[in-house]
Amino acid sequence: MPENRVARPRRYLVCPPDHFDVRYAINPWMREGVRVDTALAREQWDALVRAYREHGHTVESVEPVPGLPDMVFAANSALVVEGRVFGSSFHAPERRPEAEEYAAWFKAAGFDVHRPVSVCEGEGDLVPVGGLVLAGTGFRTVRAAHHEVQEFLGVPTIGLQLVDPRFYHLDTALFVLDDGAAGGPANIAYHPEAFSPGSREVLRRMFPDAVVATADDALAFGLNSVSDGRHVFVAPAATGLAEQLAGRGYVPVPVDLTEFHKAGGGIKCCTQEIRPAP
Repeated sequence: MPENRVARPRRYLVCPPDHFDVRYAINPWMREGVRVDTALAREQWDALVRAYREHGHTVESVEPVPGLPDMVFAANSALVVEGRVFGSSFHAPERRPEAEEYAAWFKAAGFDVHRPVSVCEGEGDLVPVGGLVLAGTGFRTVRAAHHEVQEFLGVPTIGLQLVDPRFYHLDTALFVLDDGAAGGPANIAYHPEAFSPGSREVLRRMFPDAVVATADDALAFGLNSVSDGRHVFVAPAATGLAEQLAGRGYVPVPVDLTEFHKAGGGIKCCTQEIRPAP
């Protein structure tokens, strides 16, 4: 019998796609010259925000800035744990100004912001779960940033090596189903082939009941999903993953963000979670 899952209200930060476009290529999904349907992108983004609010979550927005087409991917801006903000230092020069804009938003909202010395791309590679942080490296965030995160937050940080450039951020290869904050067991969904053999074994040992996604579902951005503990906001094309989730007692909420896939992003990329102090 599927378990009875319980949703927990979340606070999300997003950025409207007013200036979203593909103007450069910094990951395998991006193709210079590809046409973005800006009206459709806005419609899809609005549907995501509406879905969050309809399921009881708070959504706040940062003002988009002309000339920063990837600013819509709010998850890359920071990691927020217990009300503490660990900011970003982007790998690509094109994205570096985004860090200043998001840091300004957090400061105006009353947060202190730590700016990392090392290259680090927020929740793109830093995933809190079960009282620790899973930390990706291999393409963007460097290993030295993992140590910075641990020292700043005082939270154990587990390094994971990404090996497939299509899964250039951890949040394209893994997402949290249950973070353990509600008292239940923490759990994840992930695609093993995105990781080095040693990292796969770490995940297998840490999360023996994890949902294991196929390559097809991972390439459909199925693992760039957001879970509130019961509802999973997931790419509609990740049908096999949705079936697995439903079989575990989760409620898949399909949200189509295919226009954003052109830039290598999806649901989670567009969503920064602000985790409050206890």
